[in-house]
Amino acid sequence: MHASLKYLSATAGCAALLISAVVVAGSVETSTDKYKLVSPSGIKFADFKGYEDWSVVSSARTDDVLKVIVANPEMIKAYKSGIPGNGKPFPEGSKIAKLQWKFKKSTEAPFVVDVPDTFAQAFVIEKDSKRFPNSAGWGYAVFNYDSAADKFSPDEKSLSDCGHACHTVVKAKDYIFHPYQKR
Repeated sequence: MHASLKYLSATAGCAALLISAVVVAGSVETSTDKYKLVSPSGIKFADFKGYEDWSVVSSARTDDVLKVIVANPEMIKAYKSGIPGNGKPFPEGSKIAKLQWKFKKSTEAPFVVDVPDTFAQAFVIEKDSKRFPNSAGWGYAVFNYDSAADKFSPDEKSLSDCGHACHTVVKAKDYIFHPYQKR
């Protein structure tokens, strides 16, 4: 009987380990699910894969969110070559993402400073003149983040030209608000 208890105990331990592995694998799968998302107009979140490691272009703050604007290597190279200030447009394949966080006051800093709290959304823009001829070659999409569920979802009101009307005021800058900030 002692041997069967050992076997049962070992089996239970293996089962617990297997369940833990499945739970961990499931949570890893959740974090990669965002790259399966597609906006209502067909912009794939996967087109922006790796945005988490892109270079910072700029930052901004509204009354509601802190924003960090990042761009893919092609767009960073264009910025560094003088675009859009030199009057040239960004090249095809340029991608930029505005990452937005709700903010809170730091409880640790010895001065007043707002710091990121919960992530809210990724507003993405890509240059593809063939796909987006009606919005000066730029396609726009918004992917909202639900921190409680740890999930992204495409914003249903986010059509490929959703940001174009707002961005026409910076037509002279090839429809991009943020300059590459001096370092």
